[in-house]
Amino acid sequence: MADDPESALVSTEWLAAHMDAPDIRVIDASWYLPEDDRDPRAEYEAAHIPGALFFDVDEIADSGSGLPHMLPDAEKFASRVRRLGLGDGNRIVAYDGGGVRASARAWWMFKVFGHDDVAVLDGGFGKWAAEGRPVDDLPPIPRERHFTARKNHVMVRHIDQVWGNIDSGHEQLVDARGPGRFSGAEPEPRKGMRSGHIPGALNLHYAKLFKPDGTMMRGDDLSAAFADAGLELDRPIVTTCGSGITASVLALGLHLLGHRETAVYDGAWCEWGGRDDTPVATGG
Repeated sequence: MADDPESALVSTEWLAAHMDAPDIRVIDASWYLPEDDRDPRAEYEAAHIPGALFFDVDEIADSGSGLPHMLPDAEKFASRVRRLGLGDGNRIVAYDGGGVRASARAWWMFKVFGHDDVAVLDGGFGKWAAEGRPVDDLPPIPRERHFTARKNHVMVRHIDQVWGNIDSGHEQLVDARGPGRFSGAEPEPRKGMRSGHIPGALNLHYAKLFKPDGTMMRGDDLSAAFADAGLELDRPIVTTCGSGITASVLALGLHLLGHRETAVYDGAWCEWGGRDDTPVATGG
């Protein structure tokens, strides 16, 4: 099932039918920008899908980088998820309270560290709750489980690689931020960030991958969203955004189209726009 691109996204109906299976583990990976004024852990503690564990993308991260929720090393990732009772042989389903945003980041992280049997809940917690499906506030008690972490470097890009690609143009870079932030017409939500985008990048706001009901597009509609942004699906693609969260939404969309190892620029605009020596483009 993990080899099928479609298995990276599961419906609320599917999860309701399979949540009691012994190999299923559900995680709440909610994360929000400061301007959202939402506390993901408090919301999780108040109501979550029964049995779900809280996956803190800010804590399961490289705490020494100075950038938000950067990928940790394999040892730290394995240690943290092992404590959550997540490990080899588990089918992990990630959801979040923002539809599909940080859950895609959690999906990508597991994929980077070699765990392919991971999926995102289509429509997220909002769709689950709106359908009247069960929620509770009970803290699960996980049993530690072995997790084998093998980092796939193909799925990660660093600033020197992105910088070098400006001249080579070998990989297409696509930015998931909104058009105002991409063009520089709107300020960044984080202080100290310059406005604009990485030269040569294309723009595809992650929200364009979703239907009006909050579920992700599939098939031709999904392909059209990428094509309309100017991307060629037969060439390598690297995704980016503000801090690596919604870039993972684009990576998930590309996975659904058969692109198994789309790379994410992990430092994203927090790194690029936070420096004074990186080139910045503005406008559409």
